[in-house]
Amino acid sequence: MQTARAAWRRLEPVHGMIYFVPEARRRYADLGLSGRAGYFASRSAAFGRASAELVISTFYNFNPDVVRQAVDGAWDATPPQQVLDARYAAAGEALRRAGIHELPNLDEVLALTRRAAEAACEHTQGRPLFAAHAALPWPEEAVLRLWHAQTLLREFRGDGHVACLLSEGVGGLEALILHAATGEVPVDFLKASRAWPEEEWAGTQEHLRERGLLDGDSLSPEGELLRRHIEDRTDRLALPAYTALGDAGCERLAELASPFGRAVVEAGLLELG
Repeated sequence: MQTARAAWRRLEPVHGMIYFVPEARRRYADLGLSGRAGYFASRSAAFGRASAELVISTFYNFNPDVVRQAVDGAWDATPPQQVLDARYAAAGEALRRAGIHELPNLDEVLALTRRAAEAACEHTQGRPLFAAHAALPWPEEAVLRLWHAQTLLREFRGDGHVACLLSEGVGGLEALILHAATGEVPVDFLKASRAWPEEEWAGTQEHLRERGLLDGDSLSPEGELLRRHIEDRTDRLALPAYTALGDAGCERLAELASPFGRAVVEAGLLELG
């Protein structure tokens, strides 16, 4: 399970950069989608003309009011297929800027990642955001096939994570605050990107303290146990994809993926614009 998680984490920058790169912002803006509208529309376009309520449900931890403001009218500006085309074009531009297409072992990394993604496609039930992306055609270009495969694995894992949160009675804002309490991601970034009002953030923090999950602004021992349980369970729910590779395949992918993730980071593709 740990090797499978390492394989996912080391390659995840190849997908995650799409939320930060200027190539994406420019292409969305050209379609009339600026700011958060570009993010929500581009990630949900696989659904077709997704309603704000569908985005709120599947994205899970964003302020619903902000989602409604961003999504309402987005599909009047441009149809979903044009948004998808813009997203893939931006991903290709950014990854080529990072030199992903020139890295050795691209073919092997792609083969392993695609095999895992195709195995995940046999387990779409209960994973709506993943299923929508799994229905999209595979791109022709190798770099884009790699991005698509890692996107599938990211959404496969993400849907499983939401299921774990729901089963443990952890709502969207609660999950965000517990994540912030780990110190892994700056609190200011999480507050700005998810756009919850300060009073709701503070009120939910107090509720989590009452549940015994926070000690001040940090995780309590009970909170740490819950976070570890949710992460471990998320890892287990992601295993149907990586079981197809076997232990040796997961180890090989984890080994080969590091230069790809590092290239994305060193090219500045994960920096806030």
